[in-house]
Amino acid sequence: MAAGAAEPPIDVLVVGDANPDLLLRGDVVPRFGQAEQLLDVADLVLGGSAAITAAGCARLGLRTALVAAVGADRFADLVLAALAERGVDTAAVGRDADRPTGLSVLLCTPADRAILTLPGAIPTLDATAVPEPLLVRARHLHVASYFLLPRLAVGLPGLLRRARAAGCTTSLDTNWDPAGRWAGVAELLPLIDVFLPNRAELVAVAGLDGEPDDGTVAAAAKWARAAGPLLAVKAGAAGALGWAADGEVTAPAPAVDVVDPVGAGDSFVAGFLAGWLRGLPFDRCLRWAATAGALSTRAAGGTAAQATAADLERVR
Repeated sequence: MAAGAAEPPIDVLVVGDANPDLLLRGDVVPRFGQAEQLLDVADLVLGGSAAITAAGCARLGLRTALVAAVGADRFADLVLAALAERGVDTAAVGRDADRPTGLSVLLCTPADRAILTLPGAIPTLDATAVPEPLLVRARHLHVASYFLLPRLAVGLPGLLRRARAAGCTTSLDTNWDPAGRWAGVAELLPLIDVFLPNRAELVAVAGLDGEPDDGTVAAAAKWARAAGPLLAVKAGAAGALGWAADGEVTAPAPAVDVVDPVGAGDSFVAGFLAGWLRGLPFDRCLRWAATAGALSTRAAGGTAAQATAADLERVR
């Protein structure tokens, strides 16, 4: 564990994206020609993979800090207030007066969703935004939304090496690549302790063709494990798949009444890290992840129904 002499340690230092999510439900499939369509629900909530993960970690009792880039506008105020309400340290969240805060608009149907994202200040984040005093206080460094952060990507190998030199463990959740190139991750895997993609992301990162079925997922997992990291893979309603030194592990998700799956993968990450930082066995960390992901779907948005420590402590 790394800790500064004066400041208390940080359990999880999260680096990545922070923005509001505008969730729209009802008649959301656009019809052009100035057709007015009526919605059932509109929710403006905390979004961004890194921000939702940080909020989930804090709710689970982890001392959590976030490094991200936002604008100097009302959306930034909303993001920072939501994180502060959870107890996330946002002192290293930079505010850019020249760019707006990023924003995602999610068009949600019962079976699927489309996501429209304004990057805004999100891509301006780079590795130099992570202060060394903050890094040396951290037990764990988690990086989210790699493909939305091209400047961070350039300096990320160096940041991961700095983190490890400071005594941190490390993890990565790439999320989807809007460009479809999936480049750069292979070079990072030897510097990562835990890789946390979903099934489709794992197959795409491995450069394999075809749908993420059992065969392609297993092949992609073998490829990723050869580089070193443990794998905690999101499998939606099926729960989680994991690969560690002892081979493949599965963890079912509890049955819940799903209201909104937005952010479930980020809550999955928070659940895994909560177990990891308690020193729990890998299979139990995976069960915590699957449970945390499922519980987060009980309300609109990524953070309203996130798991508490008590929720996960009941999971054996």
